[in-house]
Amino acid sequence: MNANVTSTGSPARPGPERTELPGGRGRREIRGPAQAAGGMFLVGTLAGVSGVIGDYPVYGGQALRYLVAAVLLLAVARASGLRFLRPRLREAALLVALALFGLALFNVCVIEATRHGGPVLPGAVLGAVPLVLALVGGRPSPRTVGAAAVVVTGTTLATGLGSGDLPGLLWSLGALGCELAFTLLAVPLLPRFGAVRVSAYSSVLAVPLLAGTGWLADGTAMLRAPSAAEAAGLAYQAVVVTTVAFLLWYDALPRIGHGTAGLFAGLIPVGAIVTGAVLGLGAPTLPDLLGVALVVSGIAIGLGGTHRSPAASPRDALADPSRDPAGEPPGGPGDDPYGGPLSGTGGSSRAAGSPAAGGAPSPAAVAVPREAPASSPATGASVRRLP
Repeated sequence: MNANVTSTGSPARPGPERTELPGGRGRREIRGPAQAAGGMFLVGTLAGVSGVIGDYPVYGGQALRYLVAAVLLLAVARASGLRFLRPRLREAALLVALALFGLALFNVCVIEATRHGGPVLPGAVLGAVPLVLALVGGRPSPRTVGAAAVVVTGTTLATGLGSGDLPGLLWSLGALGCELAFTLLAVPLLPRFGAVRVSAYSSVLAVPLLAGTGWLADGTAMLRAPSAAEAAGLAYQAVVVTTVAFLLWYDALPRIGHGTAGLFAGLIPVGAIVTGAVLGLGAPTLPDLLGVALVVSGIAIGLGGTHRSPAASPRDALADPSRDPAGEPPGGPGDDPYGGPLSGTGGSSRAAGSPAAGGAPSPAAVAVPREAPASSPATGASVRRLP
């Protein structure tokens, strides 16, 4: 163990600073935005794929989708060595609400809105997501609000104002609320559970919610043998739009914050436009391209004011040494379940004898510990200090 104190008690000459892995800092800075962009782009492809499964029973089809996604996500958790964490009462309520609003009802709202007014109307309404997330994040900077407004303008231009009826508008507004719930309900869960567990647990809970609703609404007609195209569409939703997109999005939130991450929701209509072109549903028009350009400009404006020092990055905020590798905080029931800077209520993790604690520093306290590689927020784990 390298110490900064000599045997006589005099300060030792500072050693060389720990070197980063090649491209480490830059890779961390780009990872969160890249994940958020990829996740929202994949969510945007849902609109085009929904047209393929439009004739399949809604609730039964979505129950199948989340059943497949839950199996895949649980397999990812097992392969990652993540043990099951029993949710506390508040966490269980948040997970159920996330599964109900952020997963089940969101997809039902999008499908029903598309049936009434096509994909244009829900796309235009969902364009308000960046602005709303920027406003609910506390005290957003004028730069962030301005960037969100540019993104909303771009998404509205790219999708048009639509020509749906009143039910279509109401379903679209429901989709907007559910999309906000998909992010905001997950924020307090991610520090302890991580992206993999939050995605897996919420997908598992969504299955009985959709299956029960389908049974009440359609009876035995809630399920039927899908055609080849419907099976491909449901599989795409389960693997790409759910498993991959959820992991990307939930791993990005702790890294860049939901206010900044919300800017990337402007890529939802971009994903819809690209999917429509790939599936032969129509080539992008000039307003589509201008809208995409505005979306990209708004995201660039918003990200221009989010640079942080490495010590203050959201990833380091999750690196609470008081947690064990599984993300379980020590102590009894009185301990804060989130215990970190993200919750704003985490306790102090200063070592006894440190100057901050009011005691005399000992060689062990001022020694420079070796650190294990920081775990990704995807696992909900924390940095461990090795002796």
